[in-house]
Amino acid sequence: MAKKFEGRSVGIDLGTTYSCVAVWLEEKNRVEIIHNDQGNKTTPSVVAFTHDQRFIGDAAKNQAAANPENTVFDAKRLIGRKYSDSIVQDDIKLWPFKVVAGADGRPIINVKYKGEEKKYCAEEISSMILTKMREVAETYLMSPVKNVVVTVPAHFNDSQRNATIDAGAIAGLNVIKIINEPTAAAIAYGFDKRIDCDDKQNIFVFDLGGGTFDVSILTINGGVFEVKATAGNTHLGGEDFDNRMVNYFVDEFKKKNKVDISGNSKSLRRLRTACERAKRTLSFAFVTSVEVDSLYQGIDFSSSITRAKFEEINIDLFNECMKIVESCLSDSKIDKNDIDDVVLVGGSSRIPKVQDLMRDFFKGKDLCKSINPDEAVAYGAAVQAAILSEGFKTVPNLVLRDVTPLSLGISADFGAVMSVVIPRNTSVPVKKTQRYITAYDNQRTATFKVYEGERARAADNNLLGLFSLSCLPGAPRGQPLEVCFAIDENGLLTVSATEKSTGDKKEITICNKKGRFSSFETNRMIKEAETYKVEDENFLRKAKVMNDLDYCVYNMKNALKKEVNLKVTPQESQKFNNAIIVAMNLLDKNSQQKETAFLEDHLKKLQNMLKKLKVKEIKVKEIKVKELKTKSGEHEAKSHKFSLSRFLFK
Repeated sequence: MAKKFEGRSVGIDLGTTYSCVAVWLEEKNRVEIIHNDQGNKTTPSVVAFTHDQRFIGDAAKNQAAANPENTVFDAKRLIGRKYSDSIVQDDIKLWPFKVVAGADGRPIINVKYKGEEKKYCAEEISSMILTKMREVAETYLMSPVKNVVVTVPAHFNDSQRNATIDAGAIAGLNVIKIINEPTAAAIAYGFDKRIDCDDKQNIFVFDLGGGTFDVSILTINGGVFEVKATAGNTHLGGEDFDNRMVNYFVDEFKKKNKVDISGNSKSLRRLRTACERAKRTLSFAFVTSVEVDSLYQGIDFSSSITRAKFEEINIDLFNECMKIVESCLSDSKIDKNDIDDVVLVGGSSRIPKVQDLMRDFFKGKDLCKSINPDEAVAYGAAVQAAILSEGFKTVPNLVLRDVTPLSLGISADFGAVMSVVIPRNTSVPVKKTQRYITAYDNQRTATFKVYEGERARAADNNLLGLFSLSCLPGAPRGQPLEVCFAIDENGLLTVSATEKSTGDKKEITICNKKGRFSSFETNRMIKEAETYKVEDENFLRKAKVMNDLDYCVYNMKNALKKEVNLKVTPQESQKFNNAIIVAMNLLDKNSQQKETAFLEDHLKKLQNMLKKLKVKEIKVKEIKVKELKTKSGEHEAKSHKFSLSRFLFK
């Protein structure tokens, strides 16, 4: 029985390029995708730093071209990775912001914030995006949100999943479950189709997003969602298609103008934005233009690209997607003819060539497009969040049976070879035992290193932990040792080793600590995140005061220009004008260093003065009305007398 959590829970799709948040509405018996402050249901996964504030989401993306070095995106491609990773090294060449190696080998992002150099890890940037999504949810729900279900690519390894949990902790959130993105999309599909209890279906989920690619095959039987196989690439998506277009147009600009813009971050950012727009257009048009005014050194850039050319420069990436599709089907032992529905998820699944390849692969089968590819993952996460929360009565009772995305094993043959105990795509919960023998005579200790991955050499895989079995009997080599791997329903891995002759046993539980932040580091980052929240609130508070002050000055100037100033004494006039001058000095950009409290005090004084002017204005108007009434009465009396005299004359 899964543990139930108190309080509001939401589902968050933490994407590479866009993120989305959803919640189960008990009163409406459905999931609501929540729109942000811009009215959009997806929010750019972008964080920007300027000399006076921090932007997250739409505001950050909108200023990216003017501030590329301090605008951070694609944090999901860094999270849980090492700086030395070849993928990280390739990405660094494409990013305008600076990434360096940290003390522990983590990639560290360097930006300038408020005139100072700041260093952030990918978890901190992701936590800022999660904070934004929580605020979006809290604004809609009008209540605090503490618990979240966060989605990750199915092929995220242990380090990447743990780093995502850390990002949630830094944001002050309790990540009650990590769920695979294709599985979440399958839940959304199941709800959309309202599959009956006796209706068993095999569905293929094709999830091609902004930065990652996953495919999963699930069997849905009533309320049971059983994953049969999964495959993917955590570094393949829309961003890569954009990169190909950018490189294509950089070469074209160079040929036309004999100028290389590859080293200019602002020009590349503007070109990338235009390429992303063109890519979206090519999903429904056969040709589109790419135009950027004054792209570099005052030179305008104007070109066009056809859908055929776009497909040509990305065909190897599309083919890579299809290889992964084949691999997943092979692992599932399910024939393509037995797939009942093919579900497309992720913004990049809208690309016509991708859909054509999928349709051809499944022999002309119609593709399911009934669920929104941008919202499906968050939808499924919200359902899972409701299931794990207390107090929900209308949420359906579904069961998820997932698989291990990567093989699990230990090092054998003197640590050189990866010996797999649990192969990838094994259903969990699972328990498997494998027999090994001692390596040499009189061996007293056996050390077991636990790895995850698909490489033949153990050192090339991800080390999860290690433990030793000591006090061996010191017998000739070949003494039997049993190693047992057990994964429970929450994905918790326990590895044990037993020496058969003595019964000596040792075990290790992979409790998600390896490669994670210490409690001290996490608490420090949480405090920093709270500081940022306070800073942002203070900035908004000051901005509101400045705006109110400016409005108040405007109203006072207008009031003094009117006839009301006839009722203002010279002393009052001097006092009002002095207050206006002080306020205008405070509004001057060169002197905006005053504390918010000081500005609020002056605003109150100015507002009180404005009230006095309004009172005087009302009195003047009342006097005018009385005068008009008096004059009107005299005029009517004269008019009546004149009319009467004419009547008598007749």
